Amino acid sequence: MADFFQNGVITTLQDLGNRSIEHMESELEEFGKRHQMVLLLPALYSEFQTPAMHKIIEELKGVKYLYKIILGLDKATKEQFEEVKQLMSVLPCRVDVLWNDGPKIQELYKDLTNEGFPGLNTPGKGRNVWTMIGYGLTDKDAYAFALHDCDIVNYNREIPARLFYPIIHPGLDFEFNKGFYSRVTNKLHGRATRLLYTPLINSLTKVYGSSRYLDYMESFRYALSGEFSFIRSLGRGIAISPTWGLEVSTLSEVYKNTSNRRICQTEIMESYEHKHQELGNSDSGGGIYKMANDIAKTLFRVMAQEGVVFSEASFKTLLATYFQEARFEISKYNALSKLNNLEYIREKEIQAVMEFEKAIKEASKEYYEDPMGIPALSPWITVRSVLPEFSDKFAKYVSEDNQ
Repeated sequence: MADFFQNGVITTLQDLGNRSIEHMESELEEFGKRHQMVLLLPALYSEFQTPAMHKIIEELKGVKYLYKIILGLDKATKEQFEEVKQLMSVLPCRVDVLWNDGPKIQELYKDLTNEGFPGLNTPGKGRNVWTMIGYGLTDKDAYAFALHDCDIVNYNREIPARLFYPIIHPGLDFEFNKGFYSRVTNKLHGRATRLLYTPLINSLTKVYGSSRYLDYMESFRYALSGEFSFIRSLGRGIAISPTWGLEVSTLSEVYKNTSNRRICQTEIMESYEHKHQELGNSDSGGGIYKMANDIAKTLFRVMAQEGVVFSEASFKTLLATYFQEARFEISKYNALSKLNNLEYIREKEIQAVMEFEKAIKEASKEYYEDPMGIPALSPWITVRSVLPEFSDKFAKYVSEDNQ
C-alpha cells in the first residue's frame, strides 16, 4: 500500500490498494457517455515485433470505455502499415493508425513546413506525439486524451484507467494528469530521474534561488515518465519538443498554460518495466547521455524565459553543486538498496553521474551558443489560426489511409 502524503504544489493521487479495476472502469464507461476518451499510442513498427506490444493489445481488448485509439506509427513501409492496421483491428473501439512515413502525412508535413512551421523534418517521438494530438483535435467529440509508451513489458489496463479518471470525473477539476510509478526489479532503475533530474533541480534551486517553476518541477515523483493525460482545451495550446527533452518540455508547457490546482499526478501501476536505454557517453552522444543533455538545455531555456540570467560563473557553480547533490542521492539509494536487499553497484552509479556532469557541461556551452535552441512544434491552435482548413484535410487524409 502506498502512502497518502501530499508534498509539493500539485495533487498526488496514490494507489491505496482498495479498489478494483472493474469498478473504476464501470465509472469511466458512465463518464464516457458525456466526455469521450481517446488513447494515444506512439509506436515504431519494430515494437510490434516485441511481446510488450502484443501484451498491450491483449489488455486493451478488455477496455470498453474508450471512444477511439490513435496509434502514431513511425518507421513503417506500406506493407507494415497494413499489417499494423490488421493487428489493431481486434480492439473493441475505433482505431485510427497514422502512417507518419506515408505520402499523405508527409504531404501535410510539407504543407506546414512551407508555411514556416519548424521541426516537421525531424522524425521521432516528439513529432509523433504532436501529430497524434493534432489529429485527435480534428474530432470535435474528443474531450480527453491519454498517452503511454508501447514498450511497457508488464502493461495492464489500469494504466489508461488511472490516467483518464482524474480528468474525466465530473466531481474533479483537473486538466492534466502525470503518471508515476516505481522502477524496481532486483535493483533500482530510472537513472535519469534519480541521478540527473532530481539533483539538477535541487542544484538549480540552490544556485539561482527558489521559484514557482522549480517548485512545480520538483513536485513530480516521476517527471520523466512517458505517461500523461490532458483535456482538449489544454492540448490545443501546448507546444511539443522534438528533442529528448519532450517530457520536461511538456511539463513546462502545462505550467505555462494552466494553474497548479488543475494539475495532478497519479500512481498508475506499482512497478513499471520497459526496455532500458544504454547510458551512452560524450563520445557517442547517444543513450541517456543525449537525454540528459536535452533535459538540461530545456530547463535552462525555460528558466531564462522566466527571467533567470545565466553566466559562465554561475554554470561553474551549478556543476559543483550538482556534483555534491548527485553524490548525496547516491548515498540515499545505496541505503535504500541495502534495506531492501537490492543489487546496488555504487561504481556504476558514480559512472552515470560523471557522464551526466559532462552532459550538463556540454548543455551549458550549447545554451550559450544558441539560447533559443531547437524550435518546438507549434501549438495546434496556432496551426489552426494560420491554416483554418488544415484540420479538415488532415482528417480526410487519415480516413483515406485507414479505409
